[in-house]
Formats: sequence, structure tokens, C-alpha cells
Amino acid sequence: MAENVWSYGQAFSHLVGTDLTGWRVEATDGHIGKVDKHSHDVDDAYLVVDTGVWIFGKEVLLPASTVARFDLENNTVHLGLTKDQVENAPEFHTDKHLADPQYREEIAVYYRTGGWFGGGQGPV
Repeated sequence: MAENVWSYGQAFSHLVGTDLTGWRVEATDGHIGKVDKHSHDVDDAYLVVDTGVWIFGKEVLLPASTVARFDLENNTVHLGLTKDQVENAPEFHTDKHLADPQYREEIAVYYRTGGWFGGGQGPV
């Protein structure tokens, strides 16, 4: 189990500095949206994904560890999560939650226990 959900790990170090804004985001079972914001900060890396009409315009905060791989040719982020896991994530509002440590811990717990760390599909 990944202890730090806010890290891409060494396999993704070549992406540091790459602007992922606007990249397509795919769950294991289909398209979920586009990257709205992101961070590559050490131990604080994440994606904010705008799900558009899929979940009624909901934005979701995804820790870096939920990323299974990047498709550099097609500017696509592939997650190790299903659509249901993303849809059932805690509600997220950029202006309220992005800098809130308590909320960030709630997200970390969700992805350790309710996301793939709790027995979901994991990275592909």
C-alpha cells in the first residue's frame, strides 16, 4: 500500500515541469474529464479534474498516486480508478478545500480505504 498518496513516485519524475492542464483523464472504464489544475510538488502532487457534464460539473481532487500512467503522445492521464471510485470521492471545491489540511487527509484516507487501496482495481 502506498503510504504517501500525494506522490507520483520515481517512475513519473520525467514529467516534473510538464503542464498537464487540459489533458484528457481516463478511468479504467472510460473518460471522466480534463485536468483543470495540478501540482508536481514533492509529497504534495495532485490533479484537479473537471468532470464536465459527467458528474454535473463536479471537480475532483485526485492524489498523484491514483495515476497509473501518462500517455505523452495523446496528452492523456490514465488512472488506476474506476468511474465509480472517482464519482464517490469526497466533494471538492477549489476555493474551500485545496489548502485545507483536514480535507486533504480526508481525501488521503478515502483513496487508501475507499479507492483502489481498499481493494479496488489498482493501477493498470
